[in-house]
Amino acid sequence: MDSDRARGVLLGLACGDALGRPVEFSSATQIEAKHGQLTEMVGYGAWNQPAGTITDDTEQALCIVRSIAEQQGFDPADIAERFVAWYDSGPFDIGRMTMRSLSRLKHGDEWDEAGQHVWEQSREGQNAGNGSVMRCPPLTIPYANDWEQLVEVSRQSSRITHADPRCTYGCAILNLTVAGLLDDADTPLQDALDYVGTDAPDELLTALRPLARHESPDTLETSGYVVHSLQTALHDGLFAESADEAIVTAVNRGGDTDTIGAIAGAVAGARFGATQLPDRWLSAIDESDELEALAGELVEVA
Repeated sequence: MDSDRARGVLLGLACGDALGRPVEFSSATQIEAKHGQLTEMVGYGAWNQPAGTITDDTEQALCIVRSIAEQQGFDPADIAERFVAWYDSGPFDIGRMTMRSLSRLKHGDEWDEAGQHVWEQSREGQNAGNGSVMRCPPLTIPYANDWEQLVEVSRQSSRITHADPRCTYGCAILNLTVAGLLDDADTPLQDALDYVGTDAPDELLTALRPLARHESPDTLETSGYVVHSLQTALHDGLFAESADEAIVTAVNRGGDTDTIGAIAGAVAGARFGATQLPDRWLSAIDESDELEALAGELVEVA
């Protein structure tokens, strides 16, 4: 496996997350009025944090990565415990379904029960958020060459907090696409869609098939709905001409900027490699060195 591309998955995710953090919830028009085009790590704004601060996207991804490195493989119960410890630390940003699921885990649910219970108790429109797809790309590195296992661990990772099939299969399709990019595949998204076939929800397949044909939808939404987030982030991650263009484009669309930026960043990082991410971004993120080291450990696990 190309170690530069593997490092790109983790560091690209963090760059998109940190660049998008200060403008989360802003519209594209509001971002343009304040920043022109946001291309630099800036401080404060949403969540009132210093420049380069990561959010729950990267923090949960780190829980997954640290677990895999220490356990030498995917252990969903261990990851769930790490999520709960992170939840108990008082993060400034946490999604509603994640919070409800982790609360249930803390009070006795098993790793494969909490997310299911929360999903069953949530109405349509509040039951398929992007909180699991934003953190899942690191799973690709140790399982890139075993697609059957990659689909299984991707879906199980999602189920800890997000059990809706649009979320579980969203994680699987995203990670299969990233795996294809790590292997320099010509048609990574189409290969991913072919692999999951009709098992994945129609709504997800309908949104992503045009991208696999390299067609841009008339409208790209930036809400926290998992189908919107994946369509927009995969579009920008796969269609851009450079890693920084993918992330900047995704973030400047507005909306759920940190998560869409994180997903697009992971995809672009797998395409172009860590060396193509701007040094000025990486130096602003305190966790960059740990992410780089952990990427190497995940390659060793693979």
